[in-house]
Amino acid sequence: MAEGKSARYRENLQGEIDGASLYRALAEAETDPKLAEVYHRLAAVEDSHAEYWRKQLVKLGARVPGLKPGSRTRALAFLARRFGPAFVLPAINTLEQTDSGVYDKQPEAVAGGLPQAERSHARILSVIADGKTGLAGGAIARLEGRHRAMGGNALRASVLGANDGLVSNLSLVMGVAGAEASSGSLLLTGLAGLVAGACSMAMGEWLSVNSSRELYSKQVATEAMELEEVPEEEKEELVLIYQAKGLGEAEARALADRLLSDKSTALDTLVREELGFDPEELGGSAWGAAGAAFVLFATGAIFPVAPY
Repeated sequence: MAEGKSARYRENLQGEIDGASLYRALAEAETDPKLAEVYHRLAAVEDSHAEYWRKQLVKLGARVPGLKPGSRTRALAFLARRFGPAFVLPAINTLEQTDSGVYDKQPEAVAGGLPQAERSHARILSVIADGKTGLAGGAIARLEGRHRAMGGNALRASVLGANDGLVSNLSLVMGVAGAEASSGSLLLTGLAGLVAGACSMAMGEWLSVNSSRELYSKQVATEAMELEEVPEEEKEELVLIYQAKGLGEAEARALADRLLSDKSTALDTLVREELGFDPEELGGSAWGAAGAAFVLFATGAIFPVAPY
């Protein structure tokens, strides 16, 4: 059992050494001093995590290896120095998102608060990789109240619903027409296909959006818990995110202090900035998406039936 633990600790140590080395390489290659500072601070956190795992190995009585960055890390660092951080950011962001939950089921890591830090790094890197500063146009439109009636879920449901209704019902009617059925039979077949398909599409959209809303609700609850238990860590996340968006450290820290002075405002801001969705909408209305899917499927499906 101790041998299995020491192997896991060494693997974790290697991951933190790789992360620290990669962030330092990004800092060296970054021309924007504010972003470079963000990378340096992320590297410092990874160094502290590496030290944590070294201490765990010492407690276990295992040998602490002198590890170096792995080949993948060295390759990414070389590409960052050669072509700039933007060249490798998508790949690094993907790796961070994949590894953000690696500590969730490790009791030693949970006790040390490492899972929250890793998720924070993933969110910060996602903001940097997005390459945008300030609020995107879609976010501004949502804040102003425009375009609410046709959000992402409803629009997607509409396009897919109309396309599916037209193609599926046309195929159904053409198949039955090929069997030389009467006009009445063709009409009944087309209407049955329309109703069945529209109901199926609406139910699928309702389940899909409802599942997304449940996931978003869970993420908001987790963020609220972290804000209550580790407010300083949440503050540092906001500071790094605003620095990544182009603010100086002093401005970012002042803004974070002002936002975190009110818990409800702080939670709303953290959800928008870190998780990337509106906590009031939670990804849109399930009934709205279902209704749009039903109507648009029926609209597409009525064309093959109309001649009869």
